Amino acid sequence: MEQLSGQDAMFIHAEIKGLPQHIGGVTIYNPATAENGIVRFKQILAMLRSRVHLSPIFRRKLAPVPLGLGQPYWTEDPNFDLEYHVRHIALPQPGDWRQLCIQAARIHAIPLARDKPLWEMYIIEGLDNVEGIPPGCFALLLKVHHSAMDGPTGAHFMSLMHDMTPVVEEPPEAPPWIIEQPSTLAMLTRAYLDALRTPGRAVRMLRDAVPTYRRLRRGYAEKKFEKTGDIPRTRFQGKVSPHRVVDARTFDFATVRELKNAVAGATINDAMLAIVSGAMRLYLEQKNELPSQSLVTGCPIDVRSPEERATGGNMVGFMSVSLCSDIKDPAKRLAAIQRKSTEAKAYAEALGPRIAVDITDLLPGGVLAVAVRTAAITGLSESNVMANTVVTNVPGAPYSQYLCGAELIKSFSLGPLLPNIGLFHIVYSSVQKKQGAITLSFTACREMLPDPEVYAQCLQDSFDEMCQSLLTKGQGQSTGKGKASTAKKKAAAKKPAAKARSKGPAKASARTST
Repeated sequence: MEQLSGQDAMFIHAEIKGLPQHIGGVTIYNPATAENGIVRFKQILAMLRSRVHLSPIFRRKLAPVPLGLGQPYWTEDPNFDLEYHVRHIALPQPGDWRQLCIQAARIHAIPLARDKPLWEMYIIEGLDNVEGIPPGCFALLLKVHHSAMDGPTGAHFMSLMHDMTPVVEEPPEAPPWIIEQPSTLAMLTRAYLDALRTPGRAVRMLRDAVPTYRRLRRGYAEKKFEKTGDIPRTRFQGKVSPHRVVDARTFDFATVRELKNAVAGATINDAMLAIVSGAMRLYLEQKNELPSQSLVTGCPIDVRSPEERATGGNMVGFMSVSLCSDIKDPAKRLAAIQRKSTEAKAYAEALGPRIAVDITDLLPGGVLAVAVRTAAITGLSESNVMANTVVTNVPGAPYSQYLCGAELIKSFSLGPLLPNIGLFHIVYSSVQKKQGAITLSFTACREMLPDPEVYAQCLQDSFDEMCQSLLTKGQGQSTGKGKASTAKKKAAAKKPAAKARSKGPAKASARTST
């Protein structure tokens, strides 16, 4: 039995109609590497059944404190049924990429049942017409509530289901399953004791506010960062509908590394932010809605200490970064994003990266829940623009992975939408087909972004523009012999956007490989 932290519980309280707060992803497997070239659904069930003891996420559910007087608890579900959580479906014919994205969006839009462990898994067959995917492949769609894990803990959770070779390894023997049920008296007693400690924690936070104020004032004076101006409203701000769209594009990791190396001090994250910035700029230009001010993204950051790396749940800070979308030239835009990203990191460090964790731990659960719902009902959550989108980075495994012997060959992530933010990007780096790849996926409100294939093409066009600008004009120095010239040839051989749009994601990946 374990009580949720304030930040974990925040994702429970923030879940209102139309805004389910789970995360997830789609992974595609080639069973050719499995024994006899086949993976059956019953094999996947057997593998999962043998490994459910490796993570508490599998079998625990929520136990709310009466009257919302404290944060809820995790407790073991005595009625846990693996086959409720793992479902077997197939795409309708012809089973192409667009149908896979539509199916993923529909499943991702449905909230998880609160009276059961907060995860679901779908094995999806019928992918034979997804371009670039061998016949017979299948997909796995996983959704887990954000209260149970964030990106880093999600990567660990996924590793529990995979092997590093096609040989399925036997997990350690499961210990006895002990089911603890929290009593009402115990939960109320804990809530009372927490209430007694709250004034002390508040005093400590106020005491820490003085050096925080000094660090911020010194940072402004030394011009390490500057105040953010008004953030413009776009079509991605407003009331978020319950409907979702998803899509993704995959880029070669070596080429993205060349792009960041072309600008002194830039990082891989800066390069990916520049791709997102260019894509949003292109998309809003097509709609005649591009604001003159720069767009701003929110970037979650992992604030775990080295000792906390193995802990579950959420430990996430947040920083705002200008996307410099008011700059047309891709090379100048990346350089500007590098500067703004450095400023944002300095500001987050001065503010204290764990401040979000501390505040959510201080607020009583019931107060936070009422505040979230009141803001939603009154429209207060839509009055102020905190960011135009979110871009988060999820690290993937730096090695090949296998599910019941089937090799993982493609993947993309699914994120939650937030009040007043109807577009969410996830950067996922991984080894796919034994090559380094970066997948940039997005989840969006269908009312705000009704044409996801158009925005996916904007991501591709933004990447191509950056290659053309940074890798064909001799701007900056690129590492790796021969790779720059390859990227130049591919950028020069870029197909017209209309023609490329009909090709789908597999062709886009081929165009970006080096």
